[in-house]
Amino acid sequence: MRLATEEDVQALHALIEASVRGLQADDYTPAQIEGALGTVLGLDTQLIRDRTYFIVEIPDQNTKARIAAGCGGWSKRKTLFGADAGPGREPELLDPSTDAAKVRAIFVHPDFARQGLGSLILETVENEARAAGFRRFEMGSTLTGVPLYRLKGYVEIERIAVPLKNGEALPVVKMVKSAN
Repeated sequence: MRLATEEDVQALHALIEASVRGLQADDYTPAQIEGALGTVLGLDTQLIRDRTYFIVEIPDQNTKARIAAGCGGWSKRKTLFGADAGPGREPELLDPSTDAAKVRAIFVHPDFARQGLGSLILETVENEARAAGFRRFEMGSTLTGVPLYRLKGYVEIERIAVPLKNGEALPVVKMVKSAN
């Protein structure tokens, strides 16, 4: 795992799309997935610029190249979820003494699902946010992610129906956790 850079953007877009299409299909309709990709579900490059977004790479046995297997980050800004073109952008900085860090955009490639990468990414971003002075965490989770986040101590506080440009709405679950 390492900090993502601008050079990773193309690989991150491909990873996120594969993750959404491969792992969200049981919880969302095809129309919801199409409407959400690149807006509600996607990459926020501000996290890369803020140096709070990580990529997990796995060596490819055949080509010796590295494959993007997972990604995720945290934010010191008010935006709760979404890509660069997502709704509700709030770029203002948070106050670690009063605000919750935002856990953002954790995605795992379907080929590497259920192998602990999501947990590893979540632990890393929580530790990084804690090191920056945050004592609480908040996220807008997909329905698919809720079981993992509950297991990790997050509590559901609100369900949000995010309107999509194609007329659909995407259910997102706002969850919170206090740092230990």
